[in-house]
Amino acid sequence: MTLSRRKFLERTSALTAASLAFAAMPTVASAQTYSEADLNKVGPLGDKVIGQADAPVTVIEYASLTCGHCANFHNTTYKELKKKYIDTGKVRFIFREFPLDTVAAAGFMLARCAPEDKYFDIMSLMFEQQRSWAFTNDPYSALLNMGKQLGFTEEAVKACLTNQEILDGVTEVRDYGSDTLGVDSTPTFFINGEKVSGALSLEEFSKYVDKNL
Repeated sequence: MTLSRRKFLERTSALTAASLAFAAMPTVASAQTYSEADLNKVGPLGDKVIGQADAPVTVIEYASLTCGHCANFHNTTYKELKKKYIDTGKVRFIFREFPLDTVAAAGFMLARCAPEDKYFDIMSLMFEQQRSWAFTNDPYSALLNMGKQLGFTEEAVKACLTNQEILDGVTEVRDYGSDTLGVDSTPTFFINGEKVSGALSLEEFSKYVDKNL
């Protein structure tokens, strides 16, 4: 089957209306603490995790690939956070997809089709190059080019972007975050259960992590 631009949009269009209520949030706002049972529910595609399983602090991030504040966090704070806390065994970091639009959903689908051990590398690349693929007049072609850059063939990209099971899995994670955990902006973090929204600096992030060490 040939994948057209129209088909690409049709396959992800269900996300658009539901996403209109969500917005990227640049400021920091702390809310209530959530139960371990609610936070530990894993979506059908499984969680993407980096860090030691027995780390004293677990950080869960809900983010969108087309969120500018998410990109800023990953291009700056996350790199230092990884060195200071994840690589030293203090933080276990879980990334969960929260697409704000169809392009973000398609980007997440592409990342899910890659080898499992490449997921975080792909996330980093997509955030670093966000302007070049996420905000173009032809996101379909941009994703094809991104896929080739990641080692996919054109046919593999097309197959991935028409995989309903992956789209449903990404959507379910987004809906659970919204409906059960109250995620209404990106990025949103749960740091040992405490909900914090906004693109935190390393100094701000450290305040939440250090009090749990």
